[in-house]
Amino acid sequence: MPNTVLSQPAVLVVDDIDMNVMILEEILSDDYHILTANNGKQALDTLRNSPVLPKIVLLDLMMPEMSGREMFEIMKADEVYKRIPVIFITGEGDSESELLAAGAVDFIPKPFKPEIVKLRVKNQVALKNYSDNLEIMVAEKTAEATATLDNALQGLANVIEHRDLESGEHVKRTQLYVNALANHLISSGSIYAQPLLDIQPDIIVKSMALHDVGKIAIPDRILLKPGRLDPEEYDIMKTHTARGKEIIGELGDVNASIYLKHCEDICYGHHERWDGKGYPRGLKEEEIPLSARLASLADVYDALVCARVYKAAMPYTEAVKIITDGRGTQFDPIMTDALIEIQEDFKKAALQYS
Repeated sequence: MPNTVLSQPAVLVVDDIDMNVMILEEILSDDYHILTANNGKQALDTLRNSPVLPKIVLLDLMMPEMSGREMFEIMKADEVYKRIPVIFITGEGDSESELLAAGAVDFIPKPFKPEIVKLRVKNQVALKNYSDNLEIMVAEKTAEATATLDNALQGLANVIEHRDLESGEHVKRTQLYVNALANHLISSGSIYAQPLLDIQPDIIVKSMALHDVGKIAIPDRILLKPGRLDPEEYDIMKTHTARGKEIIGELGDVNASIYLKHCEDICYGHHERWDGKGYPRGLKEEEIPLSARLASLADVYDALVCARVYKAAMPYTEAVKIITDGRGTQFDPIMTDALIEIQEDFKKAALQYS
């Protein structure tokens, strides 16, 4: 719908009696841009084709083709139209309390009294303007808060990048892997399609930037060691999962933000294993958050195909073979199968930031 701006608020008047429409138009035309229709079906067409949505609808009850009640139910079930206030035009015998209980904001009785019509329309338009402005303010504050959080999380990711020579490009690659894997699981109609849609895969991808944030707490002598870690050092390295969880928890209430919740689940769970032999909690199978299972595959694949201070890069086919061997032990079987199917996409992602 075009973003047309009118000099006056729009009001839609719906009544099958032309004289009623003319009277209401005469009463309101000095202050409002009037749209008209003679039945519910015609009114819905007017809503769809109007360059702007009306601030309010004045709706008669008894009309041919589609009654006011039928149109009202259709509006309330529509995401676009359900927030438009409806004032019913009522006649003798109409149950005003029933209409108000159904969701109407007010009613105007016949015969029309100009001052009553003007006041009731004015009051409801004022309330609608207040509601619209409040919604805009909330959206702006939410966007501002989200941007602030994004900047804070990106700042943390940058700290890791400066400390761990692999982290910068590693983060970008793992985000690409997770995005490809989640999209394939959804588009292929896997059993994870709806669960992934429910938890917003785009937020999971964004959250991957912080999967190793706990490495901030790992001493340089261990984090940057140019060889394999001894058992004691490895135990210290493993604490980056719990430290990551703590750091994310300090940013805000993880139960109030899906963004922070994914960050926490990924930080804390991306080294768990499908068979329960991972760390730090020894979770198994679907006890491991879905986001963490995605992160685990992405993290291991990248560790295999990219050179590190302690190892050379592995051929892509060999990396896929190792992950395939871990199907049902280290990795979620369904996700493993998906990775095998889109391994060329993973290879392209790896090369993009090699």
